[in-house]
Parts: sequence; structure tokens; C-alpha cells
Amino acid sequence: MWAIVGLGLGYMTPMTVFDTFGLVSEATNSVVPLAYLVALVAMVFTAISYGRMTRVYPSAGSAFTYTSEVIHPNAGFLVGWSSLLDYLLLPMVNAVIGRIYFESFFPDAPSWVFVVVYVGVITAFNLWSIKGTSRVNGILVVFQTVLIGVFIVLAWLSLRHGMGAGTALTLDPLYHAGVDMSAVITGATVVCFSFIGFDAITMYSEEAKTPNTVPKAIVLALLIGGAIFFVAAWFSQAVFPNLDGFEVTDDTLPEMALKVGGQFFKILFTSAALAAMVASSLSSHASVSRMVYVMARNGKGRIAKYLAYIHPTFLTPAHAVVIVGVVSLLAIKFTLEFASAMINFGALIAFTFVNLTVLVYFAIRLKQRRTPKEILINIVLPVIGMCMTLVLWSKLHIQALEYGAIWFTIGVILLVYLTRGFRQPMTMRIEEETLAEEGTPVPHVKHGDE
Repeated sequence: MWAIVGLGLGYMTPMTVFDTFGLVSEATNSVVPLAYLVALVAMVFTAISYGRMTRVYPSAGSAFTYTSEVIHPNAGFLVGWSSLLDYLLLPMVNAVIGRIYFESFFPDAPSWVFVVVYVGVITAFNLWSIKGTSRVNGILVVFQTVLIGVFIVLAWLSLRHGMGAGTALTLDPLYHAGVDMSAVITGATVVCFSFIGFDAITMYSEEAKTPNTVPKAIVLALLIGGAIFFVAAWFSQAVFPNLDGFEVTDDTLPEMALKVGGQFFKILFTSAALAAMVASSLSSHASVSRMVYVMARNGKGRIAKYLAYIHPTFLTPAHAVVIVGVVSLLAIKFTLEFASAMINFGALIAFTFVNLTVLVYFAIRLKQRRTPKEILINIVLPVIGMCMTLVLWSKLHIQALEYGAIWFTIGVILLVYLTRGFRQPMTMRIEEETLAEEGTPVPHVKHGDE
């Protein structure tokens, strides 16, 4: 279980709290911890829904599987297609960030070489297995967590010497007279996607050894990640109640490290940020490969067979892993602003529909709505989850909605083609294949068979 939790934490990338601190602090009028708290509460309801549905359908595929089985295969395809945009671009975004770091250190060197080598290494690790991936990822997550702890200690010492608020025992990072809840929700919309790793964990349902592993891992990863974000944001906000003296507010991590720990700690902390990027790349690349595999496994035709191929030795979706690597090479040209603007759209669609599937499956299909407990867990909690995701949806940047709408429209056109104008069903089948960490080879259909 802890291997899967580690993958989720790596996907969430704990160091992002420092990268986005300046942006969120400006947006929320210096209450970054409150934005994280609001986002965490919103994610808890959705995490509960994910945990319940992964017990019902322990098939890799997440919201795609749940929506297809509970609501309709066509709806499931569109949810999966929307989520696919986020997952496909997350590995590329990490490569873009890596390219930016590389260009800052070596402005005269060809950055495309770095992107090709970096993407190649990440792809090779994911062709290995989840066991190898989680082992490397776990080391990187531990490295990040230790340095975040060091930052908190240095921040506490800085507060004792009169820096910032002068004490960590202050409520100003959580509330003060200038707080605007609308602005806080806008900030929460930005930081809530730092938690996206908890839903990616459901991709490993087929690899888990017991049914309760993934539901527990979802909650653990969310709470551990949320605690790290909140505590780090609290001390950061106490030390830096405003951004006076910061040269760059778009990425405040290097300057924050310099101000609390000096030049050496700045170098060390930036190294941790690079480790975070690698950890996130490993996790996001692995998860989207499995999502592509499941969507292809439930499809027809040569392309579907190709993408659903399982490596006989490593038991990983090898062709899907390579395709994700090819998409990540777009980092050679894409800007961070363009890539990140497109990530937010599909996540909220997936979160909304997962909450909806709990309501439909348990309260409507199974009619479990008679006792107060059943009403609470089958109606009240998922409805709250849906409402909170809709509130966050209302605060999405208009550019994210525009690009997301284009991607969604392409998905609708593809769905019309695959179903011959909705005259043929989009079939959905749950098979017994297992992408295992270790064990016997996985049975699968060979390319020449049908």
C-alpha cells in the first residue's frame, strides 16, 4: 500500500507549495494556508467517493470505468476523454519545467537535447514496472519531505529572530481583516490540482493485492499531502506575510529558500524541486499509460490492440507508455502557460462524475437510501462533493474552459465516429488482466488473434 501512497504523493509533488506560493498569496491576499484548507476539504468528499467506487469496480481506469458502468458507456468515454487531456499533459508539463530549469542554468545549450534525454529516461523507468517506479519514486518523495522539514525548521528560526510575523503562533495566515472568500476560492481552484495525485492512485486498483488497499491509499495520500501543503504554507506565510522584496512572484521557491537558509540551502532546495519534478513525472507518466491501456483494452480495431499490449516480462502497458513519452516531447516547443492552462478542465469533470456515480449506484440503483447512515453516505456526501467541484469550476480561468471545450468537442466527434452516429453501443467490459507489481504473466489477446 505504501508504494501506491508514495506514487500519489509523488504525483501531487509536495514542493509545488513553494513554486505557487507567490501567485496564490497575491490572489488570496496572503492566506495561502486557507486556500489549501478549502481545497483539501473539497477533495476529501471526492476522495471518499473514489474510495467507494474503486471497491465496486476494481479496474484500472478510474472515473472512466465508474461512469461507463454506472451511467452510460458514452458518458464514460467522454469523462475518460476529458481526464485524458489532464493526464497526457501532466508529464509534458514536468518536462517543460525541467526545460525551463535547464535553460536558466545553460542558456546557450540546446534545450531540446535535455527534453529528449529527460523524457527518454522517464519512459524507460515506466517500461520497467510499478515496483521499480515506486522504488525510485519513494526515494524522491522522502528527499522532498526531509527538505521541506528543514525549510520549516529554518522558517521557525527566522520567525524567532523577528522575521515576518515574528512567531508561528499567529492566525494571520488563516484569517485577517482583508480576507475575501471569493478570492480564497479562486486560490483554492489553483491549489486543488496539487492534490490530483489521489485520484491517479485508482489507476493501480488492478495491481493492488487486497480490495481495501486503494481506498486506504487514496485517503492516506490525500491527508498526508494536505498536511504537508498546509504546514509548509503556514510557515511560509508567517515568514513572508507579503511579497515585498521578491524579484519574481511567478516562482518564489528559490528566493524563499535563499531568504531563510542562504545560498547553500537555495541550491539544495532547488535540487529538491528537481527531484519533485522527476517524482511527478514518474507517477503521472505511469498513471496516464494505464488509463490509455484501459480505454484501448475496451475498444476495437488495430489501434486499440496496439495500445492495449502488455509487456510479457515487465507486465506494463509498453506501447501506451511509449505513446505518452512521444506526447511529452511536445515540451520542446510548448510554453508552461499554454500547457498548464489546459490541465484544469478534465479533473473537475472527473471529480463531478465520480461523486455522481456514487449517488446513482448506491442511492438509485441499489436503493440504499432508507436509513440515516445510507442517506448520509449515499446522498449527502456525494452531493456535497459535486457542489464543491461546481463552485471550483465557476472559478476556472476562461482560457482553460476554452481549450477544454475544444478537446471535449473532439471527443464528441470521435464518439460519434466510434458508435456510427450513436447507432452502435460503446461496449464496456471489465476483464481479469492484472498489471502486477510481481507475479505471473498477464494473459492478453495477441495482435493476430481476435
